[in-house]
Amino acid sequence: MAEHIAKRNVDRCPTHPGEVLRSDVLPSLGMNVSDAAKALGVTRQTLHRILAGATSVTPEMALRLGKFCGNGPDLWIRMQEAHDLWHAKRRIADELASIKTAKVA
Repeated sequence: MAEHIAKRNVDRCPTHPGEVLRSDVLPSLGMNVSDAAKALGVTRQTLHRILAGATSVTPEMALRLGKFCGNGPDLWIRMQEAHDLWHAKRRIADELASIKTAKVA
C-alpha cells in the first residue's frame, strides 16, 4: 500500500507530537500526566517536558508511545522529524543558500 503524503502549508510549523498527546490522546483516554507516565514507564517530568514541546520524542519514547497508543512508533518519530527539520531549515537557511548542489561528472 502506498504511503499517503498529506499536503500542508510549508510555512506552518508541523505539530510537535507532545501537542497531539496533550490535546488529543490523553483527553480521549481520560488520563492525566501522572497516569500516562506510569503507563509509559517514564517519569511524570519526562512526559511533561514532551507535552510542553520542550523535549523531543526519542526513538525509545516513540516505541513506548506507539505501544501505548496502538499505532506503532513510526507516526511519532515522523512527527518529531518533521517538526525538527522545519526548525532546522529555518535556523540555517542562510548557510544552506550558500551550499552548491554537487553534480555528477
